[in-house]
Amino acid sequence: MVVRQETRPGAGAAGEPPEFVAAVATMRAARLRPEIHCEEMPAPQRIAPFAAALSADVDVDGEEVGTGRIILLHDPMGNDAWDGEFRCVAYARAEIDVDLITDPMLAAVGWSWLTDALDAHGASYIMASGTVTRVATESFGGMADDSAAAQLEIRASWTPVLATRAPADAQLDIAPHVEAWGELLCTAVGLPPVPDGVAVIPSRRGQRGSGT
Repeated sequence: MVVRQETRPGAGAAGEPPEFVAAVATMRAARLRPEIHCEEMPAPQRIAPFAAALSADVDVDGEEVGTGRIILLHDPMGNDAWDGEFRCVAYARAEIDVDLITDPMLAAVGWSWLTDALDAHGASYIMASGTVTRVATESFGGMADDSAAAQLEIRASWTPVLATRAPADAQLDIAPHVEAWGELLCTAVGLPPVPDGVAVIPSRRGQRGSGT
């Protein structure tokens, strides 16, 4: 198990639709790089009838350089704004080089990191939308000696769907979407991609505490 699970009231509770329970199981089974420390977190309760969420930090040489979360929403009645019954909502924040903050292409490139990751992991989706925000921080007065800092924030949502040629009895697999979110986090903080043909086998330091 890659993602650390915690028992909370409502987690796996009676009354949750089987399709949601199955989707959450695939969400938990996502394989993430060892630099990512991921665990379950309380999901928002008012956005959709059912929800599950993961949070993650990216550590490089013992320093936290990125953080994020991904939420799976489910409305059995469907949602016109989603064009479906499920919706992924993701957030990623990364420390970046201050010199990049003025790059006019930074926002577009940041968005392409997400869409490229979704495509690379075979995560079929529709209705993607979101924002990319650049934040620069400079210190003055008694804090003038502090170095300038810059961050990139990506907020996005999309509707996960079955692949075009999926079998008629196929169930929605959220793992590729979570793995794409993990790749987005790593790309944003500047980690090199995993070479083709190299399996991602997370070590125990890729979890907070022990998994099951």
